[in-house]
Amino acid sequence: MDFSPLNRLPQDTLHQIFSHLTLREIIVSKCVCKCLNSILSSPAFLHLISTQQPPLSLLALRPSHRSHHSGHSHNNNNSNSSSTHCALYVFDTMLNYWFRFPLSFLPFRSHFPITSSHGLLYLWAEGPTNALGPGPTSSNKTLIVCNPLTRQFKLLPQLGSAWCKHGSVLVGSPNQVMVLTELAAIYFSGSTTSNNWLKFSSNLPSKPRSPILISDTILALCDVGSPWRSQWKLFSSTVKDLQFSQQWVRLEKHEWGDIFDILKRPRLLGGKNDKVLMIGGLKSSYSLHSSCSTILILRLDLESLEWEEAGRMPPEMFRYFQDSSKFKVFGGGSRVCFSGKRMGRLALWEENECGKGEWQWIGGVPGNSDGLYRGFVFEARLNAVP
Repeated sequence: MDFSPLNRLPQDTLHQIFSHLTLREIIVSKCVCKCLNSILSSPAFLHLISTQQPPLSLLALRPSHRSHHSGHSHNNNNSNSSSTHCALYVFDTMLNYWFRFPLSFLPFRSHFPITSSHGLLYLWAEGPTNALGPGPTSSNKTLIVCNPLTRQFKLLPQLGSAWCKHGSVLVGSPNQVMVLTELAAIYFSGSTTSNNWLKFSSNLPSKPRSPILISDTILALCDVGSPWRSQWKLFSSTVKDLQFSQQWVRLEKHEWGDIFDILKRPRLLGGKNDKVLMIGGLKSSYSLHSSCSTILILRLDLESLEWEEAGRMPPEMFRYFQDSSKFKVFGGGSRVCFSGKRMGRLALWEENECGKGEWQWIGGVPGNSDGLYRGFVFEARLNAVP
């Protein structure tokens, strides 16, 4: 590339040429060589195309829990602990290809991507480098919000390590963040003048399972059964209600019948058009240790409070999960991803533009894990500002 005729062209001309590429093509082109990566990462080029490119929906992986804990180790001789946190791995379903977004621009010794919203990536971090000056102690964690495409980032107000260990991070509109536990919740909004977390009680009946934030509504599954038999129910609240009354509403209708009893270990994801997806193993009977016949995806319309079946895993695919003692679910919108122990690949359900669900396998999953991959949907945007 150093001797390419491209180097003889003015930077402005190169920017105009590459501005006709789609965001997907720009990301692919940045992987060609260092020269193209530099050209397509320059502030001038990003400013030129930031308003032209629609978001690109990708599936992102979290680092494995083992590498997450090793990254928290203070053993400086362990070079592998930091290397596992230097990139975000994403999968493009259109190209059937894994991409790597470097995160080395973040001035922290270790960082752990957890979720994203509106083109922004949220990470837990600890151990700031000297670039940030005197930083938090080892018992504290910091939430970072960044755009890996533009390498811009911002630190949210500091938190204790208990929130990182026990809390679920929920994100909505840009700079709207909540960390939720069974007993308490904290909330931060960049639109307010205060640069501090608001703290209030949550008073849930049990530890929230797979909570999600849709617009201003928080939804979570809670087990209200006995120690011997789980009984899952859906609870809802808003940021305003939690702040002033700490009140949760149990969402239920007589017409729902035994919808929570037919699913084993249900979990929630945010669907398209502010709908809720609930995913779990479809029990073959109501017995306590009933086996599952498949994995079911249900969809709830929050306005009508009506459920419908969105999809169920094909038998030839479920056979691999049937042999696995555990499986994980992640995604959102029109995509749901499944991982199982020692499977080495992911199962994907994706709803096409006609509303039909399609199933496929995703291979070549990066990283050394036990197969229980976790992740989230990352909508890559060039105009997302932390």
